[in-house]
Amino acid sequence: MVNFGEFGMKGIRWLNKSRAHKVTAVIGAGILLQSITIQAATIEDISFSALPNEQFEIKLGFDGQAVEPKGYTVESPARIVLDFEGTESALPEKKYALSFDNGESAVVLSAGGRTRMIVNLKTPVPYEVAVNEGSLTLLVGNKASVGTTGQGSGSQVSSSAGSSTGTIAIRQTENTVENVDFSRGEAGQGIVSIALANAATPIDVSREGSLVVLSFYHTTLPEALDRKLDVIDFSTPIKTIDSTSDGATTRVVIETVGEYDYLAYQADGQYVVSVQPLTKEALADLKSKFEFSGEKLSLNFQDIEVRSVLQLIADFTGLNLVASDTVTGSITLRLENVPWDQALEIVLKAKGLDKRQQGNVLMVAPAVEIAEQERLQVEANKQIIELAPLVTDFVRVRYADARELFDLFNVRENSGGGDDENATSSILSARGTAIVDERTNTIILTDVQEKIDGFRILIGQIDTPIRQVEIEARIVTATLNYRKEIGTRWGISGIRRPNDDILSFAGTRQAQKADGVIDAFTISSDEITVDALGNVTIDNESDLTLAETLAVDLGASQAFGSLSLGLLKDNTMLDLELSAMEDDGFGEIVARPTLITGDKQAAIIKSGTEIPYQTGTSSGETDLEFREAVLKLEVQPQITPDNRIIMDLSINQDTVGQIVPTSEGGSEPTIDVTEIQTQVLVGDGQTLVLGGIFQSEEVRVVQKVPVLGDIPYIGRLFRNDLKDKSSREILIFITPRIINDALLDQ
Repeated sequence: MVNFGEFGMKGIRWLNKSRAHKVTAVIGAGILLQSITIQAATIEDISFSALPNEQFEIKLGFDGQAVEPKGYTVESPARIVLDFEGTESALPEKKYALSFDNGESAVVLSAGGRTRMIVNLKTPVPYEVAVNEGSLTLLVGNKASVGTTGQGSGSQVSSSAGSSTGTIAIRQTENTVENVDFSRGEAGQGIVSIALANAATPIDVSREGSLVVLSFYHTTLPEALDRKLDVIDFSTPIKTIDSTSDGATTRVVIETVGEYDYLAYQADGQYVVSVQPLTKEALADLKSKFEFSGEKLSLNFQDIEVRSVLQLIADFTGLNLVASDTVTGSITLRLENVPWDQALEIVLKAKGLDKRQQGNVLMVAPAVEIAEQERLQVEANKQIIELAPLVTDFVRVRYADARELFDLFNVRENSGGGDDENATSSILSARGTAIVDERTNTIILTDVQEKIDGFRILIGQIDTPIRQVEIEARIVTATLNYRKEIGTRWGISGIRRPNDDILSFAGTRQAQKADGVIDAFTISSDEITVDALGNVTIDNESDLTLAETLAVDLGASQAFGSLSLGLLKDNTMLDLELSAMEDDGFGEIVARPTLITGDKQAAIIKSGTEIPYQTGTSSGETDLEFREAVLKLEVQPQITPDNRIIMDLSINQDTVGQIVPTSEGGSEPTIDVTEIQTQVLVGDGQTLVLGGIFQSEEVRVVQKVPVLGDIPYIGRLFRNDLKDKSSREILIFITPRIINDALLDQ
């Protein structure tokens, strides 16, 4: 046994409070039909017929067993959608116009082995489906049944296993409300839970002023649940929950207090309505979308006096009404479920009237009459000011500059009948004057008391301390250097002397010192020495100079170590030196300028040097000028209402470069500039990376003797290799912090 013929309003219903119309998105399917055997079928016929109570039915004819559809409803625009799987349409047309009160058209489309029927309605209503052998009947309406379905919307279908015809037997399933419960949510919302015996019970939810009304069609209510619950003590927007039934429809009326919005949804057999209070922000947003927000009423009158309509609205709202004698005439109107303030506005505009409300008193008169009264009142106020005595008062300005405030309001040059530019004419009356005492930062006013009081209120709103911002910038400069050099130096020379045999010796020559002097060392024989200048002395006679006898001089330029080999025999010397240098360096420079400034006030901090240099003049003389090479931070912050900071930034980190000659005969230093100018938005206390510069340079140099330097292995003696690599990276960080006013008072 499975459910079929049921129509439900499963899904989520949202209410737009201001317009008081609901949009229901039906998510679940409320129709489930089951037959003994499912076979691919073709829709061959469609017919329409009208029924009492503004109902109508649509009947589909199949070439075999009718196919169970899956369907859903849409309330805006109102329509019923049925999908038939494994079904083709053989109907001659796709769209059929309907002439029923609530029916507009029916559309039948077929594609991909599936057929969809869409019934377009004027207003959403429940529907019922019944399946017979070879046909399907769709009933659209509230209170009728379809032939074989019997009464109600919930049915069950069963079949006999021995039936060869597949006849379907249908029996009734009663829709019943099993429980009505209330609970309070964590956010203060009131939650009404209604347990249903049948998940496909047809439901309608609507809002009527302060009431949320739920209607369960073809549903019974147990006598124990026919009651009214008072839940106002739970501090939710729900005041009472009243459950009643007339035998055919069960109504659950939720009475609310205050401004609210609600959410209705269904999960299986549980229907839930959540009523939540509106925050000031949400209420303001709703009012901005719809001008009128009064309680709703309905007015339907033919040729009724305007004064009577105004009296009805006053009685409905509880306001006191004062109508002018000139309010006359009659009006015909039909307004259904509209806010009372909108109904009042419509009536007034239709008869050329206007209103003024003071407290709970509503005054209505022709618009021209009210405008004339207001004009006379303005003139009377002017006369009162002209006759009122003048008073002199002193307004002490605490935080702002009194002169700046005075100039801010000074918009008229002539005040008090004379040429006085020191008059705040936009604030004071025609008789009023004002002067500024800059020594005490005070504005001295002479005017009527009413104007002086208004000026004090205005100054109190403007004369507030400016919030301050601490801005910290960090400029990180990181450098990385790597240098590697390998080279050789060697030479050969000698003096032949008979019977002189000199033993060979190998030694290590020390590194070159900063002053360029090489430590001297002695080769094993007492007769031969090498001094600090590289000269060889044999028998105390200077016979050889190594610098003059080098065959290859490709040694490292600044060697930190060398290996030397000397061979002397028969007054002949061979000198070989291998030198190498490897240099690694890393440096990091962090500049951290910090300053404090006020909101919308520019501030500059800089540190560095001014470089003097001489320039030539047109007369041939020289002049001394200066150029800055400084670290500078220039910023102008603006604090936003949400405590974030907009900053106009200019950051410089300049260094001295080379000195270049000028055309006038002087010289001028160059400045290596690192600069960033930008506008950023950053949160209080957050650190933002404004920018970065990365520079990398790699140099490879090979010096060699042509041809000989390319010989494998041996070519090493005729070559000098140099590898120089350097990189430089600059990162700029900015961190603003809003200074708490409480810290200033400590």
